[in-house]
Parts: sequence; C-alpha cells; structure tokens
Amino acid sequence: MKKDLTNILAIIVLLVGCSKKNTPGENDTTSGGAPREEATAAVNASTVQQTIQGFGGASIPIWIGDLTGDQRTKAFSTSSGIGMSILRVMVPDNSSQFAAEKATIDAAKGLGARVVATAWNAPASMMSNLYLKTTSYADYAAHLRSYNTAVGGVYAISPWNEPNYLASGWMHGTATEIANFVAQQGSNCGAPIMAPEPFNMDQTFINTYLGNTTAASKTSFVCGHIYGKTPYNLGSIGKSVWMTEHYTNSSISGNDWNNAMTAAKEIHDCMNAGWAAYVWWYIRRSYGPIDESSNITKLGYVMTHFARYIRPGYSKISCTANPTAGVYTTAYKSGTQIVIVAINTNSAITYQPFTVSAVTVNNFNRYVTTSSSNLAASSFAVSNNSFGINLPASSITTLVSY
Repeated sequence: MKKDLTNILAIIVLLVGCSKKNTPGENDTTSGGAPREEATAAVNASTVQQTIQGFGGASIPIWIGDLTGDQRTKAFSTSSGIGMSILRVMVPDNSSQFAAEKATIDAAKGLGARVVATAWNAPASMMSNLYLKTTSYADYAAHLRSYNTAVGGVYAISPWNEPNYLASGWMHGTATEIANFVAQQGSNCGAPIMAPEPFNMDQTFINTYLGNTTAASKTSFVCGHIYGKTPYNLGSIGKSVWMTEHYTNSSISGNDWNNAMTAAKEIHDCMNAGWAAYVWWYIRRSYGPIDESSNITKLGYVMTHFARYIRPGYSKISCTANPTAGVYTTAYKSGTQIVIVAINTNSAITYQPFTVSAVTVNNFNRYVTTSSSNLAASSFAVSNNSFGINLPASSITTLVSY
C-alpha cells in the first residue's frame, strides 16, 4: 500500500508540473525539475556575434514636415520614449533647404542618437538623365561636405539612395559608378561614407561595390533596404551591415497589432542575419512608430522592445533563434548584463524555457507588449542560470538582467 501511495503522489506531482506551463500567471519561473516537451532557448554569452549599432527611423521635413519637440522626445528618449538610437535624414539637393534638418538632428543627438544622412539626388546641374556626371564628382563631394557642415555633423553620409531602383525619380547609379565616386571623393564628403544602399540589399550589387578596394577602404559600413528581400546573411564581407529603410505596409495603421508583430519578426530576422541596425521609414506617419496625433503606436512599442534596451555597442550573442514552434528569440549583452527578446507568434500562451551560459544571471526585469498592453513590467529571480516563462499569446517580451 505504501508503494502504491508513493506512485499516486508522484503522478499528482507530474500532472501539476505539466499543467503549470499552460497557466498565464506571473510567478511562472522555474529552474531544474522534470524535462519539458518545449525546446530550450540556449543563450551563450561567450559566443559573440555582431556589434549592434541601433534601431531608428527617418524624418524628412521638406517632404512631410518636421517632428515636433514632443515627437522627438517620444522617438529618442530612453526613459519616456521608444529609445531610437538612429535618425535617418535627407541631404537636400538644394542647399537652401539644409537648415530644415538641423533642429531634429540636434534634438536626436542630444538624446543620444546617431544621425545618418542619405542623398536622393545631386543638384540637377551635376546629373545627366538621373546619373551623376563623372565631371561633377568633386562638386558633388563639396555639396555633401557643405551639408554636413551646415547641420553640425552627421555620423555617416550615403551619396545614393536605392541607386538600383530604376523606376524611381531619384539618382541612379551602378555599383561600379558609386564605387568609383567613393574611391575618388569619399574622403572629401565631410563625414564617413555608408554605401551602397541598394533597394533590395542586393548582394551582387554590394559585392561589386566592395570589389573596388579603394572604395571599400573609404566605406565605414554597408547599408541597404529590404524591399522585396527577406533578411539574409551576407557572409564575411568585412563590414558592418545596416538595414537603413523599410516599412511593412503603408495602408495599415501603426496600431494594427498583426502588422506590429510582422515588424517584430522582421527585426528579429535582421538581427539573426547578422545585421547591426534596423531603421524604419518615417518616424511619424499613420503606419509608423508615432502617429500623426503624436501617439506611440503598437509598432512603436514593438520597436521599443529592441531600441530602448539594446543600445549601440551591445553585442548580439548566441541564442536559439526558433526554439519552439512560433517562438523567436535573440540575445544581447553589455558587460555582464544580458538582454533577451522573445516573440511569440502563436495564438496561445507558450511556455518557453531558457538557459544562460558564460555569465551569471540572478534576476530579470520583464517587459511585455500584447494587443491590449504596452511594456507591462514585472521581475523575477533566476536559479542556476535556467528559467522558464509563459509568453502571452501574440506578444513580444524583453528580459533585462540585473
């Protein structure tokens, strides 16, 4: 009888343990215990991948009006805003419009953001049939240099925007032409060069550009956009890779939760591809992270999960990218601090175990955004560097160790 009673008690304990993973309670951390059916997300702080450069968006005041002071704070503040660390602006082709950029540039810098500037066109006198004249290389470099001086300096300048998108009305250019310009004038543009910024992160275009060794030596980092392209690893190109423009759907509000979750997965994919930065298109737009009424949207809160807690200089570290069906995880570190972002695309609560190696973690602050909540905060303790949490249905969670 004693043996039978022991077996019954063991079965009860097992049933209680199995049911816990489906309970959406806040006290859901675990360590040790019986094996669970979900695969563990293994974080290894000793396997360092790319250095993160940041997350951000664009402001083009001569097209859609400037950001207000409140919108700048909401975009770039790490305490009350999204925490964007990159501002992308336009280099106007008319020098009389340079000053339009300065107020937001200064505000973004003051809140700790890096500013990158892209030229859509050279002055008309320097182009022929939307191509830069070879005889205008020095004049165009002087134009870019003058812009950089007028706005007080930017982190990097891109001389071309989507040069391979020939359906556009802006300046075209082959990879060879852009490389020739940078090789000849890259040191005279007033700021470090980011290039070649192709429409679809075309690797052939990028590799051709980098094949000019002089241009490559004058290029601070490679940049491009992912229209028509799923994020992918470019391989060992010897340069940091920045994704400098994309939006998922301009016909859907930034408060559409499905669209926000699509963006969350896209940012995950960019980081998992080894890229260093993710830059949305317009910061303030109906489909952007801040809407026209100056509210942070659901998309904005999704971006906050990355931008506020993963700052420039953090390192992406090894983490199981897709440990459980519908769950996507990435991890980062700064010193001994670990940041984990977990995206649950499932329509049900999903229990996800984690292990952390090569650094000791004792506690995590947890921030959760769902269709009905924004950055809901809690904390929990960790034992023996392993834990598990319930990820709410269709949600994004950021864990920050302390």
